[in-house]
Amino acid sequence: MSAADDDGVTVRTDRLDLVPLAVAHADEMAVVLADPALHVFIGGAPLTPPELRARYGRLAAGSPDPGVRWRNWVVRLRAEERLTGTVQATVTDGGRVAEVAWVIGTEWQGRGIATEAARALTALLVSEGARLLVAHVHPAHTASAAVARAAGLTPTDRLEDGEVRWERRVV
Repeated sequence: MSAADDDGVTVRTDRLDLVPLAVAHADEMAVVLADPALHVFIGGAPLTPPELRARYGRLAAGSPDPGVRWRNWVVRLRAEERLTGTVQATVTDGGRVAEVAWVIGTEWQGRGIATEAARALTALLVSEGARLLVAHVHPAHTASAAVARAAGLTPTDRLEDGEVRWERRVV
């Protein structure tokens, strides 16, 4: 997603900056996402810096579907001046539905970063008009389930591609 698509929105929390994703983040993020253990629940394998630059370039170009808006941020921990992960949303239905996800590098897990970032992301989306937030969490990924719960989502009885669908409806 380009900064223009997000109007350059950087979201600040107590400890974090959610910075619109750019190709320039790929080299640092390749290191953040390099642990193969990180991919146990999210699938795939760590991407090399050139592969990640290509992926970020595609994301920055935006969705080819005019009814879909890709929103992507890197998560920067201000105290360490380091990127620690990403948060993202795929926004549809005129902004009313947002599928959200988060990935925090293993070095920074267990410090509440994912929870803080996910809460900021969902708050932004709700403030912009999202009325249904959705996340997909592997049934065995208790840490990610805790993040979803902290962001106000609740599990449904639906499995999609082997993951539990979590939802938050805003009235």
